[in-house]
Amino acid sequence: MSRDEVRERLEKVFREVFDDETIVITDDTSAEDIDAWDSLTHVELIVAVEEEFEMKLSAREIVRLKNVGEFINLIHEKAGA
Repeated sequence: MSRDEVRERLEKVFREVFDDETIVITDDTSAEDIDAWDSLTHVELIVAVEEEFEMKLSAREIVRLKNVGEFINLIHEKAGA
């Protein structure tokens, strides 16, 4: 799976979790960029990503993520493993 495919699927997850079809994610997108992104939606986002990509993310992996670009890289790496 390419990074572009990961980004497309991840953007779909973001739109579903935040119930906002106008969300466009970039590598630099972070919680500061989406008003509704709080601790509860963060958990919902992680669960939705794990379901979408059929993988488990460890707490260590999750807390290291600073932005969507790092999220895409992590998913891309795990999907290829």
